[in-house]
Amino acid sequence: MQKKWWKESVVYQIYPRSFMDSNGDGIGDLQGIVSKLDYLKTLGVDVVWLCPVYRSPNDDNGYDISDYREIMAEFGTLADWRELLDGLHARGMKLIMDLVVNHTSDEHAWFAESRKSPDNPYRDYYIWRPGKDGREPNDWSSFFGGPAWEYDEATDEYFLHLFSRKQPDLNWDNGVVRREVYEMMTWWLDQGIDGFRMDVINLISKVPELPDAGTDVRDGSYHFGGKYFVNGPRVHEYLQEMNREVLSKYDVMTVGEAIGASPEDALHYVGEDRSELNMIFHFELMDVDSGPGGKWDVKPWRLADIKANITKWQTSLNGKGWNSLYLNNHDQPRLLSRFGDETRYPKESGKMLATLLHTLQGTPYIYQGEEIGMTNVKFASIGEYKDIETINMYREYKALGHPEEKIMNSIYVKGRDNARTPMQWNAEAQAGFTTGTPWIAVNPNYKEINVEAALADPDSLFHYYRRLIELRKQHEIIVYGDYSLVAEDDDRVFAYVRAFGNERLLVILNFFGEETSFALPAEVAAADAELLIGNYAREPLPDQGLLTLRPYEARVYKYTVS
Repeated sequence: MQKKWWKESVVYQIYPRSFMDSNGDGIGDLQGIVSKLDYLKTLGVDVVWLCPVYRSPNDDNGYDISDYREIMAEFGTLADWRELLDGLHARGMKLIMDLVVNHTSDEHAWFAESRKSPDNPYRDYYIWRPGKDGREPNDWSSFFGGPAWEYDEATDEYFLHLFSRKQPDLNWDNGVVRREVYEMMTWWLDQGIDGFRMDVINLISKVPELPDAGTDVRDGSYHFGGKYFVNGPRVHEYLQEMNREVLSKYDVMTVGEAIGASPEDALHYVGEDRSELNMIFHFELMDVDSGPGGKWDVKPWRLADIKANITKWQTSLNGKGWNSLYLNNHDQPRLLSRFGDETRYPKESGKMLATLLHTLQGTPYIYQGEEIGMTNVKFASIGEYKDIETINMYREYKALGHPEEKIMNSIYVKGRDNARTPMQWNAEAQAGFTTGTPWIAVNPNYKEINVEAALADPDSLFHYYRRLIELRKQHEIIVYGDYSLVAEDDDRVFAYVRAFGNERLLVILNFFGEETSFALPAEVAAADAELLIGNYAREPLPDQGLLTLRPYEARVYKYTVS
């Protein structure tokens, strides 16, 4: 296995709108981030992933870009951005930027030209089609609800938008579009950035015929057309071209968001012989609590499913490609609320989940606020929510007659705004995020859960994260060791062994709020094992090899075998 800096790194994701506001307008900004760089240095992270800060009308909070080479005014200026980049580099940290090139904003200059006439030079930058039988060109649904097509009266045609109607999809089959994208990427890399996180990158290639996804009969309903654009026919050709033309010329880190990707798919993107990407974000683990109706159809997760999914990805990619490790991000609910116990055992369960995240093979991603135990939020009404996906779902489900209480419960559990409430810096007004009115309300628990309190408490979740990050730097086995599952049938404990040469790492995680027993593997019971880290007071290994694990207890032992 090749050793690389990005394999040994820990990444911190910043959602700029919600991180820190420097000028009192209620919106986080670049100078706000600059003011907190020493905080990130104290935590010990190596890389910052910055969610989009490009010029945008903000239909989808910056993922609808109107100018790829300018900064959104409310975030600051290019000079502010350069100060951020220089500040990170001066502290030994790197910066990766979000690359959003499946679609642009409908306010991008390319699209403004494209919609003027069918023979405009920019027309083929996007995917335009005439209607069919008085309806859309096909029956595809948008990820955000409703049809994936928008009618444009000026030219009597429809354009494709897999997301919001203000996010028209680029036509990657047009070589001029690809050249424009590669030139833009090169421009940012020449500014000194250290890589890209690529938004929905496995959707860029569509089956050219754009067939219907449902039945042969057009009944007016819309269907998910993923089989025609998820891991599409030319996606690998395009990514290999991107790597050849741009990425291979720099020592950078790349991670692609890959909806619907299996481990087999992943190896086509991240295989070390493929010359495409370094790693992908997959969503299988994030669907562990989704029922047959999809994301909003909430069901309880099962530990067996979590273990099986993680084991599948750890073993499938081992020695061939690289995993990304995450349990929440800007599109997902808070990990403590989802997989832990934010009420009875917030500190213990938060540390247990952090132990899982940082002791698997792959690059760990920390989402802002995760390291202090921020939780989901329960706003009183839909009027307080800002996320377009959530608002569209609410309207759609209300129209279908779903009960208000059930809809709101799904939002409380799965809504993207759970991750987007402002970072909680202290117990002062608005959690120290802004001196003004925040763009979205602060979680009311900020007086108890905040950075200032976490830094002051030596037993805090923050300091536990810091120790986990230090351990990765001290022990190669945590980064590069092979993975094998232990006690597969145990329905309370997730345990696994990492192996690197004659070194071993045993990770034991009680996933529940009750005591449980766990039998140590024979080789550990006989070994002189060192407890590297745990989330309770240290206890010696029992002679008989049977552990009693306290609620949400995590233990990591290191030992050698002959």
